Amino acid sequence: MAPRTDFPVVRACLFDMDGLLLDTENIYTHCVDFVLDKYGKGPLPWTVKAKLQGRPGPAAVEMLLDWAQLPISKDEYLAQLLPVQKTLFSVTKPLPGVVDLLSKLSHPDAKDVHIALATSSHRSNYELKTSHLNGLFSKFKDDRRVLGDDTRLQPGRGKPLPDIFLLALKTINDSLPAGERPISPEECLVFEDSVPGVEAGRRAGMRVVWVPHEKLKEVVSGKEEEILAGRAGQAGDVDMHQVGEIGDGWAEELSTLEAFDFEKYGIAVPSA
Repeated sequence: MAPRTDFPVVRACLFDMDGLLLDTENIYTHCVDFVLDKYGKGPLPWTVKAKLQGRPGPAAVEMLLDWAQLPISKDEYLAQLLPVQKTLFSVTKPLPGVVDLLSKLSHPDAKDVHIALATSSHRSNYELKTSHLNGLFSKFKDDRRVLGDDTRLQPGRGKPLPDIFLLALKTINDSLPAGERPISPEECLVFEDSVPGVEAGRRAGMRVVWVPHEKLKEVVSGKEEEILAGRAGQAGDVDMHQVGEIGDGWAEELSTLEAFDFEKYGIAVPSA
């Protein structure tokens, strides 16, 4: 189909965190492989990891253990995994382009665009990954950060379902300056690295920028258009009218957030 060209100006940018803002995906893999190796399993293949990305922690762990078939319980697995994560997550770094992008979007002169965080990470993991990056994450107002264990999210409704992005939009609309018109889903731009995350954004009726890990790109080669349309099948049995169409123009793929094209989305930010 011909891509849509009459989109409204983007007024809200909603950000995933792991693998999109922070360079954590290789750390996740290293931590999982550390445990798998003890039992002669692994390494974790990207064909499996691609299905875990973006999902709430409990759901991802269940899927991983179902694949790995380790001779230990879920609690025993977590007891071995979490100490390794605690050490490595405390030194996470922003991915290329992130600092500049968030700085421009949160600048006082960028008055017509709002930002919110929508991460599947639970609060304890979020704080572990970000406590040394307060300057960066302070750009997200406290009331515009939606974490995976947010009590306003119904259990079992994580990505690839759209709830977290719809809630992130609600946090923005609930705190808009007096007189500013509420923002609609199609005025939102979701930034994601995972396939389930792209599907969640598309099902929320939002535009999406997909920035996949290079290893994920290898796994999904040839399926990029289906992913951008939200038709990768990560959400299970859903009515296909809830997702997009191939080539509909609602999503694009980028290799990095460096030199992001603000003008393409009608976003006015300071030039320096």
